[in-house]
Amino acid sequence: MAKKSKEARIQVILECTEHKTSGMPGTSRYVTTKNKKNTPERLEIRKYNSILKKVTVHKEIK
Repeated sequence: MAKKSKEARIQVILECTEHKTSGMPGTSRYVTTKNKKNTPERLEIRKYNSILKKVTVHKEIK
C-alpha cells in the first residue's frame, strides 16, 4: 500500500518551557503527531517533566 503524498498528519516535537528557564541540565521532550489541517498553529500541551517531577506546559518546536 503506497503512502499518500500529502499527509494531513505530521510528527511534531514538544519541548518543556519551564525546563529552559530552570537552569537544570537536560531537556524534556515528547514526540507526537498532529493533523495540520485541523490545528495549523503550534501545539501547547501539559505533559509530565520527569526531571522537574511535575506537570508542565510543553510547546511545539520546529
